[in-house]
Amino acid sequence: MPATPTTYSRKTAQRHTQLIRELLREMPSTVADFIFYLEDQYTPLTRLAYIYDLRVFFDYLIREIPLFADKSRESFEMKDIRTITLSHLERYPNYLTLYYKETEPDRAVENAEHGKMRKLCSLRSFYNYLFEHKFIEGNLASLVPLPKLHDKAIIRLEPDEVARMLDLAESGDAFGSRQKKYTEHTRIRDVGLLSLLLGTGIRVSECVGLNLDDINFEENAFLVTRKGGKQMILYFSDEVAAALKAYVKERNDINTLEGHEEALFLSLQRRRITQRAIENLVKKYAAVAAPLKKKISPHKLRSTYGTELYRSTGDIYLVADVLGHADVNTTRKHYAAMGEDHRRKAAKAVKLREE
Repeated sequence: MPATPTTYSRKTAQRHTQLIRELLREMPSTVADFIFYLEDQYTPLTRLAYIYDLRVFFDYLIREIPLFADKSRESFEMKDIRTITLSHLERYPNYLTLYYKETEPDRAVENAEHGKMRKLCSLRSFYNYLFEHKFIEGNLASLVPLPKLHDKAIIRLEPDEVARMLDLAESGDAFGSRQKKYTEHTRIRDVGLLSLLLGTGIRVSECVGLNLDDINFEENAFLVTRKGGKQMILYFSDEVAAALKAYVKERNDINTLEGHEEALFLSLQRRRITQRAIENLVKKYAAVAAPLKKKISPHKLRSTYGTELYRSTGDIYLVADVLGHADVNTTRKHYAAMGEDHRRKAAKAVKLREE
């Protein structure tokens, strides 16, 4: 297995780096300094997220604060930032509730508590950078209250729904004749891909980045590139191995497009499959296998795996390690289903009428 980042990972990082450079041309120079300061700490994708968040903030100032109405993003100087008051910052969360993009004036953008939290945290980090480098006298952004986050119900597949999804991918039943004809060309790939997602809990981005030589069937292992570029060896069951072997056998007979020869999972266009294609694939099968108002995404398959692994082992640290969580509290919050199991037991404990 290769010990260096894959070609896909390098190309993705290069693409994000180029996009960062393009976006910074339309941002204040001090934002560019901040992003360059973060270079050794965060991946290009994370730094890109900071730029998008701060772009929303400067658009807010231009649109909503009369003092800055005649400015453009790139024309903001440090003297302008010093004139931003706490009142201006305190009105920002309300703006985030609903605003419109300059490029799409008819499309509303809405942020719930998690979206507001991320954008406010990005702003705090920017202000903290300015404060630490003595560009400003205080971090006013730290005085703006962060939204209270409420726990959401964990949506995942039940074991019978997992089985139905895989059976459906194998057979194509429950689809119309036209769609069933289409799935005949993707059936073996879909079973292998779904088996890997459900049997290992990897992220959809990690699945997209897999190459043929990342798979080791002798040890039922594969090399995955995690968020941040860290690589880790994970293992899969014999059931997953059987599905992957069937697909790899078919995959080796495909004449791929130039530049996609390494990719494990391919689209019908003979190129590396995209995240959007996997999302649509999961949605298609889940709509039939778990139709009861469950909006199943690839991340929900990850939740399904994490919850079942915790139920089987009771080892929250094992679950955190396999899922690639840096903080075990993230795992405990999202994947420990003990509370739900207890509530199910409570529902069966009280009898209203004797049988």
